[in-house]
Amino acid sequence: MHLKYVIMYVENPRETIDFYCKAFDVEPGLITEEGDYGEVKTGETTLSFSSFKLMESLGKNPSHADASNPCFEVAFQTEDVAGGLAKALAAGAELVQEVKEEPWGQTTSYVKDMNGFLIEICSPVTAPA
Repeated sequence: MHLKYVIMYVENPRETIDFYCKAFDVEPGLITEEGDYGEVKTGETTLSFSSFKLMESLGKNPSHADASNPCFEVAFQTEDVAGGLAKALAAGAELVQEVKEEPWGQTTSYVKDMNGFLIEICSPVTAPA
């Protein structure tokens, strides 16, 4: 087995996809004609967005995200964390944590997207010297 996609439940998949493309340099993938489901291309694993309305029609009871009380995060890796953070903020993300050098050899920052999801912008982990 391998991880194929992660689906996040949102009010408006099209708006969310537009935001992610601007904020995190990803490309749009499949978007249904109804606009109730869509994807962004992130490499081997696809990041997907499904509307609350669609999930409710399928008998699910999705909850809203809360970056101040997250149960998971999505991480985008880059060599330029400060630049990535600036781009995400310019696209409308809300700052959660400024750029920080972590003791395990990684640079991190965090933002909240328009849906309340916690998003990490990070560098690759480097082994301590």
